[in-house]
Amino acid sequence: MTYEEIVMKLIGPVMPIGETNTDQNRFESLKHLCELVDRLVFTIDSVIPNKNRPEASMKKAGEYADKFLTDLGIQD
Repeated sequence: MTYEEIVMKLIGPVMPIGETNTDQNRFESLKHLCELVDRLVFTIDSVIPNKNRPEASMKKAGEYADKFLTDLGIQD
């Protein structure tokens, strides 16, 4: 199983289907997924300052995080 499959199995479906009771549950799942993504983006963002470090491994991680968020349009 991939990380995505595991997370989605834990959170549950998020796509509404047009049935009120089901869609209420799916909306709650969507909110949980959004909260998780927000925390994950915050964690990735916290690695970015390392791009200015002299240690190669730290610099590499910081640059990778910066490029990832830039490519998503989240980071300038």
